[in-house]
Amino acid sequence: MLKVRNEFRLCLSSVNHPIDLTENPFTIGCVRTSPVALVASIVLIGLVQAALAAAEPKHIVLLHSFGREFLPWSDYSQAIRAELARQSPWPVNISDHSLMSARSDDEATERPFIDYLRAYYAKQPPHLIVSIGAPAGVFVQRYRKVLFPATPMLLTAVGQRRVDPPVQPGTDTLVTVDGDVVAFMESILHVLPDTRTVAIVNGSSPSERLRRQEIAQEWKRFEHRVSFIWWSDLSFENMLTQAATLPPHSAIFWQVMNVDGAGVAHEGAAALNRLRAVANAPIFSYQGANFGEGIVGGPMYSVEEISQRAAAAAVRILHGENPSTINTPPVGFTSPRYDWREMQRWRIGESRLPSGSQIYFREATAWEQYRWQIIVIGAAILLQAALIFWLIYEHRRRHVAEVLARSHLSELQQMDRVATAGELSASIAHEVNQPLTGILTLATAALQWLARDKPNLAKTRAALTQIVHATHEASDLVTSVRAMFTKEPGKRVSLDLNALIRSVLAILRVELQKGHIDVQLQLDINLPHVQCDRVQLQQVLVNLIRNAIEAMHSEDEPRILCIMTSLPQIDVVNVSVKDTGPGMDEKTRERAFKPLVSTKANGMGMGLAICRSIIESHEGRIWVSAAPGKGSLFQFEVLTGAAAAQNRWPVRHLSPEVLEVVRP
Repeated sequence: MLKVRNEFRLCLSSVNHPIDLTENPFTIGCVRTSPVALVASIVLIGLVQAALAAAEPKHIVLLHSFGREFLPWSDYSQAIRAELARQSPWPVNISDHSLMSARSDDEATERPFIDYLRAYYAKQPPHLIVSIGAPAGVFVQRYRKVLFPATPMLLTAVGQRRVDPPVQPGTDTLVTVDGDVVAFMESILHVLPDTRTVAIVNGSSPSERLRRQEIAQEWKRFEHRVSFIWWSDLSFENMLTQAATLPPHSAIFWQVMNVDGAGVAHEGAAALNRLRAVANAPIFSYQGANFGEGIVGGPMYSVEEISQRAAAAAVRILHGENPSTINTPPVGFTSPRYDWREMQRWRIGESRLPSGSQIYFREATAWEQYRWQIIVIGAAILLQAALIFWLIYEHRRRHVAEVLARSHLSELQQMDRVATAGELSASIAHEVNQPLTGILTLATAALQWLARDKPNLAKTRAALTQIVHATHEASDLVTSVRAMFTKEPGKRVSLDLNALIRSVLAILRVELQKGHIDVQLQLDINLPHVQCDRVQLQQVLVNLIRNAIEAMHSEDEPRILCIMTSLPQIDVVNVSVKDTGPGMDEKTRERAFKPLVSTKANGMGMGLAICRSIIESHEGRIWVSAAPGKGSLFQFEVLTGAAAAQNRWPVRHLSPEVLEVVRP
């Protein structure tokens, strides 16, 4: 291929410089070649040259400000490398050099670096120079003619105002940044409207000091609202101390700190991470390279956008395009971006963010992570809830049916008792009427026999004897009926009052349910047995409980029946029945146990009198008092066997009680 190119050059040179045809046979062939063949040769050789040029790698020099690991320049460098590998059609050979002299004001240290670059690229100059950051851009501008007078140059990630003097026409182009720092400060005050102090982290290198002057000039308009504290002259350790003791309503602005006031260089994000760990105020920055490293956020430069534009301009230059024709507008801040983790740390609500803000690093909610699992579990729970509801409904329906059936059964029993009483009354009347009729007949006959002129004494005596016999029969009949309906002393047995109370509640369960009454039991589990007639004591409990139920019929909820047993003394058992009815006045309470005294409209006034009679027959006593809060409290006490034999009543005292709530 090189031979063809050399031969073509000879052919072209023969046009302007005649040569001896006898000395160069190839030239004779060229001269005699037709114009069509000559054009074809030119096109072929051009294509070959283009193919060779496309196959050759492009050598690019990246000149870093401060060093390769300093933020934000390191992020720009990595992004530009990635974009060049993606956009470039040629293999790219990149060489990195760092401008160490940018850390100080000593320009004399730049001379050895310049000599090194000139010597290194003397034989093979690069195809393109790319400077990253303002210090590198200022350096290549200053020594443009000394270092690479003919090599195209791209200045990127540099402020538009820092390009002075203008780039060399024909060989240089720019990808500059021009963020609105005023709008950035307004965004901080929008998120934290109570801010009174802003501490600014800024380095002490020449470039960083110049940037401080520019920002301070822009932020003069906010001095009436906030107080600015510049930490440029402090060592980083002093900055950490200051950050931990900032006054309330403060914020920290991280500009760039490559070299602190003590001359110590800080690479990467280590310094920012240390500051975040001790700071008592949120940190803001417009450097996109710091996003995700502990800053809250705000409007900021996009490393991706700037790097994409720089790589696109570099590829166009390497294609042979005139750099002066590549006009890339300055890149400003993107829409505000905020770190959700820092917002949570400093309790910044989303409602306080500027319009159009984007939130990153938000933790996924349980719904976002386990949506289908939650849906399946929720469906299972709903299905179970439906089944439980159906079972409760069925249980309630059956319970209502049972209560209704019991009510009907009670009515039938009452009707049966009425019918039985009617039949019994008829039977008693019939049985008693027969001897009375016989007595009447015999007495009439005896009177007639005595009224004769000659009284028949024998028949009269027989009639009177029969009358006496009939009278005895009637007396026996009445006595048997009276024994059936009068109270006779029964057999006394050892009785557990707690068990008796529960049995009475079971008997009255339907009435308690119909009255919607809650039963509370406070039964002393250590209660001793008493010697009593079970039927009679049961009659007392039934009477007292029914009275309590009827007393609460006119009351709204709650309706509570409280039954208590206690042992005031070792030989005394106390039973209390308390309701939440309207209660009785003092006068009514004094007459409550007298016969024919009743508070009911249809009462006979004998129930409590009978209760008193039964309790007194057991050597006990019964009384009523006003319940605490509302209602009446009926109490009776009976003696155990030993105390009843001695007929003694000891002093009352309280005993432990066990609370139990019974739902009828």
